[in-house]
Amino acid sequence: MRYALYFTPPKDDALTLAASAWLSRDAFLDGRVPTPEVPGFSTEELGTLTADPRRYGFHATLKAPFELAPGRTEAELLAALDEFSAESEPFEIPSLTLGQLGPFFALVPGAPSDALASFAAETVRRFEPFRAALSPEDMERRKPETLPPAERRNLETWGYPYVFDAFRFHMTLTGKVPEDRRPAMRTALEEAFAGFLGKPLPVTALALFIEPKRGSPFTVHSLMPLGDAAIEGEK
Repeated sequence: MRYALYFTPPKDDALTLAASAWLSRDAFLDGRVPTPEVPGFSTEELGTLTADPRRYGFHATLKAPFELAPGRTEAELLAALDEFSAESEPFEIPSLTLGQLGPFFALVPGAPSDALASFAAETVRRFEPFRAALSPEDMERRKPETLPPAERRNLETWGYPYVFDAFRFHMTLTGKVPEDRRPAMRTALEEAFAGFLGKPLPVTALALFIEPKRGSPFTVHSLMPLGDAAIEGEK
C-alpha cells in the first residue's frame, strides 16, 4: 500500500463535484460517474485523455505517494496527520486559473502564494519520517538523469523532485493532450470550470489518499480540517 498527502476540497464542495464529473470518478466514493458530454470530443477520446488523473483522483500533490518506513504504522501516520492539521491554519489561494504544464492541463494559482508554499514545504518535512526510501525501480521511473541537479537532489532526499523551490501547485485535469487538440481542450475546460476560474480557493483541509496496491485507483482515506476548523469539528 502507498499513502499520499494531497489537497482536495471537501466531498460535497462544488469544485470537487465539477472535477469528479470531468474526470468520471469520485475519489471520495471510489466510484465512476458518467463521462461528460463535451462538444468536440467523443466519449472515448475524452476518457483516454483523462485516464491518468482519473486514477489518482482530483488533487494537488503535497507529499507524493510513499510506502511506510519500516517500523511505522498507519495509526501513527493518522495521529501525526491529526496533530499537524490541527496546528496548521486554513488559508486561501487568491485565485485559480487554467494552466498548461507542457501537454497537461491543470488548475493552478493565478499568482504565487507564500501561505501555500509554506504549507506545502512543512507537509513535506513533517511527514518525511514516515516515508520509506524509494526502491531502485521507483527511482528509475522518475528518470533522474533527465532532471536538473536541484530536482535530482530533491528526488534522492525527499522522494519527489518537485518540492520546496521546485514546488508548483497544480490540480491535474488531463493526461498528455496532443498538440492539435489543445485549443479544443482549453475551450472545453474553460467552460467546465468557468465558475472557479479567477476566484479564491480555500485550503481548509489536508487529505490522506491511499493506493491499496500498485496501479489501483487512489481513494480518500481521511480529510483532516485545518486549525480552527478542526477544533470546530470536535465540538
